[in-house]
Amino acid sequence: MGIRSQTPPLFELSDSAPPNRMIVFFPTYARRIPGEQRWRATVAGMVSRPLPLKSRRRTMAMAVLKRLLDLSESQLASDVFKRRAEAFLFQRVAGQPVQISIGGQLRNAGHTDRVGHFQMTVDLDDDAIDSMSHTCGPDCRWISYAALLDEQGIDTTEAGLSEISDTSTPVDGGRIQVIGERGLSVISDIDDTVKVTNVANRKELLANTLVREFYAVPGMMELYRRWQEMGTAFHYVSASPWQLANCLHSFLCDAGLPAGSLHLKLFRLKDSTPLGRLPSRKRSKRRTIEQIMADFPGRTFLLVGDSGERDPELYAAIAKRNPRQVAGVVIRQVDGKPPREKIRSRLDRLARRLPDGMMHIFTVPNELADVMAP
Repeated sequence: MGIRSQTPPLFELSDSAPPNRMIVFFPTYARRIPGEQRWRATVAGMVSRPLPLKSRRRTMAMAVLKRLLDLSESQLASDVFKRRAEAFLFQRVAGQPVQISIGGQLRNAGHTDRVGHFQMTVDLDDDAIDSMSHTCGPDCRWISYAALLDEQGIDTTEAGLSEISDTSTPVDGGRIQVIGERGLSVISDIDDTVKVTNVANRKELLANTLVREFYAVPGMMELYRRWQEMGTAFHYVSASPWQLANCLHSFLCDAGLPAGSLHLKLFRLKDSTPLGRLPSRKRSKRRTIEQIMADFPGRTFLLVGDSGERDPELYAAIAKRNPRQVAGVVIRQVDGKPPREKIRSRLDRLARRLPDGMMHIFTVPNELADVMAP
């Protein structure tokens, strides 16, 4: 059956918060600063406000979605569609001052950029990390933080620390994964790797994204949980847009998949028709993966994706460029427009370009019994 979200969202507004302001936190990670007893944590998120119910932009977007999906009135009225569509029907808030409450201190995160995003790094010592973190499994710790939105747009002190002002609205929900210097990490795609999406079929892609409950790929939860129990950390790098961060976070939790940092695509309605170009640019995904690997030079990585888009070629290129850090490339073979034989031939050609045994191709997860964390 489908996964229906029962977990809290990544943003939560208090009763006193203005109804037209909301914040989504992006799950991130903290890494140890080499040679020091300190950790560098990244906090990030997006501030937005819903489109007015009778706005022209909302009306046009809903009309496009209805046409693309050929939706019936009952589907338009469904809770799933309303929840997913609302994730795209908002205006980003640029220039919004944001403060972060973490480790007992209030810090300035600056102002949101032109697309409503904010990001900052925070250095925390070992004692702070130990006191703040909670354990989610072997070698898997998380710390939480809160954000505050200054409703009057007033900057705080130049030092970057201040008391919570009467005009600030607290917003809970940010999470940071604490990842050690050494060990194995999985960098995983989401669509058609752990979640059934059918990216190769545009209409099915849209329906599985906006109309239907999310479904986990059978067997992937058990596989990932087995790796997690061995101390593996997880990073989810996907072509899905940031608007779906809450939905995807809830899906991962409800499906029983390990929590991990989330790295999604920047998407704006004006860039194309709604969800019309969900697959991310290969270059952007590669930059994200290589940045994660650069942040953890002492760790090795297992790259997990599917054959539906360009994961095999992308992962093979990264593996050739970073042979010391890539422990393996794992590709789920999915059906697409080319015949299965042609897809397999393509994957076999890529495998021959890598060291023997580095690329693992599977159709069902139990075929990966030998692909295990060191």
